[in-house]
Amino acid sequence: MLDLIIKNGKCYIDGDLKEVSVGVKDGKIDKIGEISSDAKETIDAKDLLVLPGCIDTQTHFREPGSTDTEDLHSGSRAAVAGGITAVFEMPNTNPPTSNIKEFQRKLDLAKNRMYCNYAFYFGATADNANDLASLESLEGCCGIKLFAGSSTGNLLVAEEDDIDKVFLNASKVVAVHSEDEAILKVNKKLIKEGDVHTHPVWRSVECAIASTRRIVRIAEKYNKKAHVLHITTKEEIDFLSQHKGNITFEITPQHLTIYAPDCYDKLGTYAQMNPPLRDKSHYDRLWYAVKNNLNDTIGSDHAPHLKINKDKKYPNSPSGMPGVQTLMPVMLNHVNDNKLSLSQLVKLVCENPVKIFGIKNKGFIKEEYDADFTIVDMNKIIEIKNENIESKCGWSPFNGFKFKGTPISTIIGGKIKMKDGKIYGDPDGLPLRFKN
Repeated sequence: MLDLIIKNGKCYIDGDLKEVSVGVKDGKIDKIGEISSDAKETIDAKDLLVLPGCIDTQTHFREPGSTDTEDLHSGSRAAVAGGITAVFEMPNTNPPTSNIKEFQRKLDLAKNRMYCNYAFYFGATADNANDLASLESLEGCCGIKLFAGSSTGNLLVAEEDDIDKVFLNASKVVAVHSEDEAILKVNKKLIKEGDVHTHPVWRSVECAIASTRRIVRIAEKYNKKAHVLHITTKEEIDFLSQHKGNITFEITPQHLTIYAPDCYDKLGTYAQMNPPLRDKSHYDRLWYAVKNNLNDTIGSDHAPHLKINKDKKYPNSPSGMPGVQTLMPVMLNHVNDNKLSLSQLVKLVCENPVKIFGIKNKGFIKEEYDADFTIVDMNKIIEIKNENIESKCGWSPFNGFKFKGTPISTIIGGKIKMKDGKIYGDPDGLPLRFKN
């Protein structure tokens, strides 16, 4: 007797959509193909696509610290509502997740409170190099997060000698927020109070590319893995495309969907994020990267803030926007618009995260792999509405947008966690496991 059978769907297996049934037992994929045995539960996936469980490799769930804005529980609800089966969560909390004690605290906070599976980044500081060398076997640790430029929180490693020390000691992938702190400081005089259009002037192209060149140089010096987060400039695309291998990079759905100056005209400070949304010439080059398989992941950079704070006068308004719930609808709409293929999207949110970070038993529909699935209706049209956002912040930059293609079921460990927008079951997500 199987626990679950998914039948009549088109399953994404080995790069193709195959009309096969998938049988699940004890949280694992037990059988793929013709299945004659009975199951406790059956999902009829007729006219639907069955994808491997999708992974969002950049989220900020704000706990501990700003739990009025988000917490691990609410953030995980937003994830499963959007078809995401696992998240990597960031360390710029209060206090920061930058020592073993705080890391363990994060694992304890997540236990029996998160609907999706999870892993946490360990925050790099100027003086925790010894800890960074011993993270290889730390349970639930996906990598090291390095803020080369200041953003939300107080985790900052700005000096080259300190960045060098982080990479020298790194025992895992170093994920980098790549902006140059010295240039940010010099550019502060370019901020016009009350004018969020000056956000990309302050956090300039030069600020991004100067930092990214330095990160790549240091990572290559030590032959270490660097994953450069939320790339926003055409200059970085052209540079990073020449430095593949140990260097990987991410683009966000926001930077592939809205651009300046329109986004600031319409959304004001709600379009404010770091690094910023830039003009269409950069947007076009980001799409060039996606179409030509230059970038490695799509991560939401889910970074919610309450409206009361986003409504403050720029630059006192905080940077960041929610995105874990909308990542898949946004990107599936782009698939429907033929901007990228379904197989490219699956690589970006399923297969590549597994390969880059060494996640065990995820990312593929294979026998004996974990039974995580994102079931998608490519023809369903949804409208994003603030009132349907599960995040505590209660808003989305895509409010009012209509998207064609959306996840309609999220299955984790063989258990249905979301169906038709409703969340089911208990918050029994588990830490992801990694190859040492």
